Amino acid sequence: MQTIEDILTSVDGWLHPAEARLLYRLASECRARGAIVEIGSWKGKSTICLARGSTAGGKAKINAIDPHTGSPEHSREFGVVWTFDEFRRNIEKAGVSEMITPQVDYSTAVAKKFNEPVELIFIDGIHEYEGVKIDFDDWFPKVINHGVMAFHDSTCWPGVLKCVSEDVFKSRRFRKVRFARSIVYGEKVEQNTFFERVENRIFHIAFLIHAFKDRWQWRLLHNYLDFPVTRSIVSYLKKRQVKGIQVNSGKIEASATRS
Repeated sequence: MQTIEDILTSVDGWLHPAEARLLYRLASECRARGAIVEIGSWKGKSTICLARGSTAGGKAKINAIDPHTGSPEHSREFGVVWTFDEFRRNIEKAGVSEMITPQVDYSTAVAKKFNEPVELIFIDGIHEYEGVKIDFDDWFPKVINHGVMAFHDSTCWPGVLKCVSEDVFKSRRFRKVRFARSIVYGEKVEQNTFFERVENRIFHIAFLIHAFKDRWQWRLLHNYLDFPVTRSIVSYLKKRQVKGIQVNSGKIEASATRS
């Protein structure tokens, strides 16, 4: 049986194996009390994780929102961007196309006409603060109590970090706020308790330390150690890391399927 890591090997995108496993788990824990929404699909890497997880859980379809024209950073780096064709090929190859409803549009436009309750939302759209804040404000009211909001790239993008710090970690509307690599996620509630707020603040401090370390590691690799040899070493270590967690990931999928 193929693991998540096996499937994702050929899919272009920026998703750490630990983040892939987290998205799979969060989706598998959904019980079809609402929709699963993804803002920012790129070529389907995270979409596949959510779809596979949902298949093992409540089988809610994934509303994958993306104009597929890339971010401003992608346009500057690649020129004209169109990712939808490759996105469709990737989800078909992964065998999850029937679990995904692509919304080829901007998240603000989709939010205006989206009337379903949301049980899980993964936000990975525009990373500047204004963009992240708009996504949060547009979609937060649609998330059910005890639903989950998750945010990607919260360690290396100041705008995302500011949003999750102010609107998630310090909010009275979230409990059990945690992080995995660059993803911050929390459970929405009507109002958290005093002890849950204290717990969130403790994890916020831990997250800020983690984010500081992550940013300096990125700067070290890209600004000072960006040579062919070091790139080869990093690539080798990433492959070893993926192989090391394949067995555990396979067990997770097998266990979820049996249940």
